[in-house]
Amino acid sequence: MGADAVNTVGSGMRASRADGWLFPLLFAMFLAHEMDAVAQHEWRLLYVLRSMPEPIAQHAFVLLHVPLVAFLAWFGWHANAAVRTAARLGMAGFMVIHAGLHWRLSADPLYTFHDPASVFLVYGSIVPAIALIVSIIRPSSQ
Repeated sequence: MGADAVNTVGSGMRASRADGWLFPLLFAMFLAHEMDAVAQHEWRLLYVLRSMPEPIAQHAFVLLHVPLVAFLAWFGWHANAAVRTAARLGMAGFMVIHAGLHWRLSADPLYTFHDPASVFLVYGSIVPAIALIVSIIRPSSQ
């Protein structure tokens, strides 16, 4: 691979061309899931928010996504390769854990992520998340 295809970010870690499309795909799936999460009233499942009155919890859930999405976008496309890669690895790892949390909560009577689109966004995101992790941490062939 040419120098434009790989950014070295640490010993044995690199960002590849695949990282260039896997992270935007994962980010888009996360955003689509969060839009679906509003429709599914996900705040009813979250420990702090579910104890609040419904309108306050809903507004808090939505408004807390503003700094979260800004943070992910800023660091996910950061100019510094090491920062960018760490943010992308963090998000990919979180998305795998996130799917596990959904699986754990799926028996809760308030859990409503059962339709095909919801299931695809929650569990389908594992595929680009793992592919992104692999594309970054695979040993350098140099």
